[in-house]
Formats: sequence, C-alpha cells, structure tokens
Amino acid sequence: MAIEITSESLAGAQPEPTADYKESPLVAVSDFPGSSQRISRSRSRLTNSTWTRRNFSSRARELSGGDAIILSIPKSGRTWLRAFLCAYFCRRFGIEFTLRPGRYALPGLPRFVFSHDLFEHRTKGDRWDRVRGKYLVPRRELKRAKIILLARDPRDCFVSLYLQLTRRDPNAPVKLKQKTVSEMLRDEKFGMAAIINAMNDWLNELSQRDNFTLVRYEALRASPAEHFRDLLAVLGESQPDGTIFQDALEFSRFENMQKLEAAGAFDSKILHPGDVRDPESFKVRRGKIGGYREYLSAEDQKYAADELMKLDPRFGYNS
Repeated sequence: MAIEITSESLAGAQPEPTADYKESPLVAVSDFPGSSQRISRSRSRLTNSTWTRRNFSSRARELSGGDAIILSIPKSGRTWLRAFLCAYFCRRFGIEFTLRPGRYALPGLPRFVFSHDLFEHRTKGDRWDRVRGKYLVPRRELKRAKIILLARDPRDCFVSLYLQLTRRDPNAPVKLKQKTVSEMLRDEKFGMAAIINAMNDWLNELSQRDNFTLVRYEALRASPAEHFRDLLAVLGESQPDGTIFQDALEFSRFENMQKLEAAGAFDSKILHPGDVRDPESFKVRRGKIGGYREYLSAEDQKYAADELMKLDPRFGYNS
C-alpha cells in the first residue's frame, strides 16, 4: 500500500486517520517493530561530522522554491508521476502540456522540484561536485516545502537503472556499460547496497517531519485513480476536477506515454528513447512489478533478497 508517515506516527502514537485518508490505504503508519536499531545506526551516519546537507553550487537555485519536493531513486516511476501531475495542472490552468509548467509562473500553479538528491550526490559528478553538494536539495528547502518520497522495490529499480546505464544513457562510462547485470548488482555505487543506503538515509533524515509523505510505486500501479487522488490531496488539491483528473490519468497511462515518447512528442530530452528500435532503451520502458526476476539469475535474486533485508522495514518490501 502507499503510506503516509507523520512525525506523530513515528513517535509511537496511534492517531486517528485524517479525513483525507479515511477510506484510503494511504494512511498513517504507527508501528514499525524491529526498526529502531537500524534507524539509530543510519541516523548517526547522516549526522556525524563527516556529512552535512548543504549546496553551495549554482544549482541550488534550481532545487529551491518548490511547493513540493519529490525525491526518489532513479527508475522509481518518477516520470510517470511527473507526467500525471503536469497533465493535471497544465489542463487545470489552461496551458499546453509541458513537463516544465513552472516556467509559466502563473499565480496558484504549484511548482514541483524533482530530485534524486542523495543518490545522485553519491554517484554523479566529481569530487568538487560532492564538496559543493551540487545534487543535494538545500536543507532549508526540505524544512519549508512538502516532501514526497516515491519508493519502489529496489530490485526493480536496480534492473531498470542497469538497462538505462547500459542501453540508454550515452554519457555512462564505457567501463560501466560493459558490466554484466550480476556485476552491476554488486557495484558499490550503482548496485543494491547503494540503492538501499540512500532509501534508508532519506527515511531516517526526513520521516520525523510533519511535511513528509512516503508513497509506494506499487500502490500507484495497483490503483492509480485512488492513489493519485490521495497524492493531489497531499499537495493541497483536495477536490480535483473530475474531468481533468480522468484526462490526466488517461494521458499518463504507460501505453500512451510510450507512444508519445516514440513519436518524440515531449518537450524534454528526458522523454526520448536512446534507440527507437530498442524497447529497452525507452525512458518509459515497462513499469512491471517484479520484473527483476526476468533479468536476474537465481543466485543474483538470492543476493538481492539478502540485501533487501537491510532496507528499513517501514518501506514494506522485506516483510
């Protein structure tokens, strides 16, 4: 199910469901047995003197000023979620669809900041980029804006990321492109351990905050109408226009997005295939839940399952 976590629930209280979520699986979670020790270890890693969240680069401005900040591991379904939100709000404000509606600066039109944050901080750029915190959302922004953490089964994230790096991304290092899926799975920067560490660190850094919401990709796929409606409520759109909502759902269907991507219909390079003849090079690829089984050997699946046990159980993927 999709999950909303509030500081009250994480403190061990048992709050009543809010009106917005009374009849929805997107409810407050109040019990996380067995997770406190893992949280403590990870929090100490985040708050010790060797790591401080800061961004001294010019890119800090790009990561600032959003009404909501959507954080995720790459290949967690962010493009799908973004397409839905943009389709909905573009139609609602009477502008042509774009993945960058914020450029219109219309009064009342919410601005969304999409970032891979910690994961990019650890995998992208050079040492100077990391010293400046180039890919980190500034700390003040995480205190001010609503935070949505979009989570997906790390095994599915990994396989999609592997295919992106080896089949789609022209800027990926040659040595990385030459790795087998088994080698990449165990890679220090791009493998299962790296994905799990980033997810745990986000949850431990942010989950005590009142402005934090955790949403699972699998819940959105299982019931997109229900959970996208819940997501809009979190973003302040508690009574969405029914016609616009349905149109946005239809527009963001995987099949439609794949068709539009193949035709080059989007105004952003993020939705262009690496090779139109190779379905695995599309940004909108399959979105299949549990699809990792088709790419990982039995031995690799066991390794991934063992690594998954290190993921904070509040995500719900290792129960």
